[in-house]
Amino acid sequence: MSLNSVNIMGNLTKDPELRYTPAGKGVCNLSIANNRFFTKNGEKVKETSFFDVEVWGVVGENCAKYLSKGSGIIVEGRLRQDRWEKDGKTQSRVRITANNIHFMPKRQDGPSGSGQQSGPEFDETSQDQPRAEVSADNVAWDE
Repeated sequence: MSLNSVNIMGNLTKDPELRYTPAGKGVCNLSIANNRFFTKNGEKVKETSFFDVEVWGVVGENCAKYLSKGSGIIVEGRLRQDRWEKDGKTQSRVRITANNIHFMPKRQDGPSGSGQQSGPEFDETSQDQPRAEVSADNVAWDE
């Protein structure tokens, strides 16, 4: 038995890149940054990690349509390792293949501080039908 499951929240580091396979299936590549905060020697430390995310089909097309650099998302998916040979040496990389993408509210500058929806949330089983919306009231933001 094995388990391969990832849940991660982050912000896009660049605009989504959508392409299509020869069979016409969409695949969207995202790059996200995730921050971890901890205390070391009494000082607050911020550690940022970067992850590549691959989103297939209608979900990927919707990511390209609704998301842009800086958008916040929650990714539910699995890890996938690619391996190849280059100059006689084995190369590899690990990326996240998404099953579900949850769009986070956009942060607004201004005195109200309330978030505005960036778009609906989609998963690979819903096709074009949006699921329940995420509100700024039920999201914990790390600043």
